[in-house]
Amino acid sequence: MEMPYDLPLMKRGAEIEVLIDRLDRKGRGTGSVDGRTMAVRGGLPGQVVRVRVTRRRRLEGYVLEVVTRSPHEVDARCPHSGSCGGCAFQQLAYPVQLTALREQVGNAFAAAGLEVVVPEVIGCDPPFGYRNKMDFTFGATRWVEVGEPEGVERDFALGMHVSGRFDRVLDIQSCALHFDEADGLLTSAREVARAHGLPPWDVLRHTGLLRHLVLRKGFGTGEIMVDLVTSEDAGPSVDRWAEAMLERHPEVTTLVQNVNTRPASVAFGERERVIHGPGVITERIGDLAFNISANSFFQTNSRQAAVLFSLVSELAAPTGDEVVWDLYCGTGALSLAAARTAREVWGFELVDAAVADARGNAALNDLSNVHFIAGDVLASLGEGVSLDAPPPDLAIVDPPRAGLHPKVLSGLLRLAPPRIVYVSCNIHASAPQIATLVAEGGYDVECVRPVDMFPHTPHVECVVALRR
Repeated sequence: MEMPYDLPLMKRGAEIEVLIDRLDRKGRGTGSVDGRTMAVRGGLPGQVVRVRVTRRRRLEGYVLEVVTRSPHEVDARCPHSGSCGGCAFQQLAYPVQLTALREQVGNAFAAAGLEVVVPEVIGCDPPFGYRNKMDFTFGATRWVEVGEPEGVERDFALGMHVSGRFDRVLDIQSCALHFDEADGLLTSAREVARAHGLPPWDVLRHTGLLRHLVLRKGFGTGEIMVDLVTSEDAGPSVDRWAEAMLERHPEVTTLVQNVNTRPASVAFGERERVIHGPGVITERIGDLAFNISANSFFQTNSRQAAVLFSLVSELAAPTGDEVVWDLYCGTGALSLAAARTAREVWGFELVDAAVADARGNAALNDLSNVHFIAGDVLASLGEGVSLDAPPPDLAIVDPPRAGLHPKVLSGLLRLAPPRIVYVSCNIHASAPQIATLVAEGGYDVECVRPVDMFPHTPHVECVVALRR
C-alpha cells in the first residue's frame, strides 16, 4: 500500500498517512512513500498511521494517530510507553519482536557480504520485570503528559528522559521492565527528596543537588543497592535522605552516594561514599557469584545473562588444555565462565576498577587459573607489543557497541587464534569486522546464536563462533 504524495511539496511539519511494513535497526517503523522509505518513530508493522514529517530529505517522522491498528498490536503494560524513551515497541507482540530482531541480524550479515544461517532469537521469559539495574534521572524541568491534571508541578521530576529530549524528564510512577521492588523505591526516593527540600539537577543551568537514582538487585540473592548520584557532597542532607529511605525500605542491603561535579549527565562520580552496608551486592548466575559495586558493569538482564554465559561456554567448549584470552573482559564474567573448564584464562581490560572487580570475583569463586591485566593492552595488541601471557588457543571478544577498534582487529588477525567467540551487542557494527576476519584471517563462521537481552528494544546480542 503506497500513499501518493508529491514529495517536492512535502515539507517539514506536513501530515501524511503511511502503512508500516517493518522495523528498522533503530526500532522505528518504516513504510514506503512514493517509492521512498520513511522511518516513523512509534510506528508498528501492520499499522496505518498519520505521521508528522520531521525530516524531508531522509523522510523521517513520528506518529500522530493510529488510523488502523496492526494485527500484531497489543496493549502496553506501561502507562508511560507513549512518552518514555526506554522502550521502542512495547505495544508489539513479543513473538513478532523476536522475528524482527532475527531479520535485523540477517540483514547485518547480508550487508557485510556473509551468508549465514540465523536461527530464531532466544527470547526472554517473561519479557517483563527483567532489568536488574535502572538508572533514573532527576530533573528540574518535568515533561507533562497528555491527560495530566492542570497545575501539576513542573519543577521536579524523577524518571526517564522523554524520547528525543535531553532537557525534559518524564516523572515515572512505575516501569514494567525493572525488578519488583523498584517501583516502591522510586516513589520513596521522590517523596523523601521533596519532603526534605532537596533540589533536582537543572541540566541547562547546571544547578541543583540530585542527579541520578540508580537501583540494582541481585536476582540470585535478593540483595538490593540504592545509589544516589549528587552534584556535591552535601553530607548532612544526603544522610537525612538515606536515613528516611532505609527506614521505609529495610530490604535495601547497601546504600551509596556518588558525587559527579562535572556537567556531563552520567550516573557515576569522581568519588563514592558508602552510607549503609558493604557497598556491593552479590549476584549469582549458575554456579558463579559476582560482587557488583555501584559503578561496575554487569549484564542488566540476569535471566538472559545465564543464557548468554551458557552459550559462550558451549561454543568455546574448552576441554582443559586451552589458553583462553578474554578481550574487553570487564568485571570478568565470561572469563570466569571459561575458567571452569579451560587450562588458564587471561582477561584484558582498560578500566582499572573493572579489573579490581574481576580479580575479586575470581577470588570469590576460588578460581586460581584466571589472570587479569589492566591497562590499554588492546592498543598494545594492535601495535604488536608483546604481552605477558601465553598465546591463545581461543579468543573471546566482547567489545562495546562500536565494535573492535581497528588496531585491535588488526592485532587479532596477527595473533590468529585457532578459534574466536565474538559476543556482539551491536551486530551492525560487528558483522563487517567478522567479514574481515573471514576474508583476511581465513576464518569460517561456524554458527550464530542471537539472544534477546533487552525485550521491547531494537537491541539484540549475538554470539558468533569462528574457526580457522
